[in-house]
Amino acid sequence: MQRLQTRPQFQAVLAGAIVARTTHFALHRNVLNVMNAQTVSAKTHATSDLFPIQDTWVGAMVPKRWAKRAVTRNTIKRQIYTVSADFLPQASQAAWVVRLRRDFSRKEFVSASSEALKQAVRSEVLALMRAGAPAA
Repeated sequence: MQRLQTRPQFQAVLAGAIVARTTHFALHRNVLNVMNAQTVSAKTHATSDLFPIQDTWVGAMVPKRWAKRAVTRNTIKRQIYTVSADFLPQASQAAWVVRLRRDFSRKEFVSASSEALKQAVRSEVLALMRAGAPAA
């Protein structure tokens, strides 16, 4: 499993389809093949340049708008990457982005990095992966 690193990589995946949604997250997928080179805009690189290795690529988007504290953003990203590493190797070779689309209540999760928050994120991301990733 490779991690998305650059803005053009994220843009290419976000241009693909939203394959699943949960209360807090959305899962975007873009299948990696030669045909996807046309879907990438003229300003960005070809798909082969963006994704040089035919593998499963994963990225996590956790905007400040929905997670104000850096500790919370990093905790959410760690949980996303951990669940992805366990779940996505059995999925097809594609690029995936898990995007936070709504905040976790600071009244419910008072601590910026609590065990309850980690469990909530982990269970929701796992449900998202099961709903969006095709069985291999």
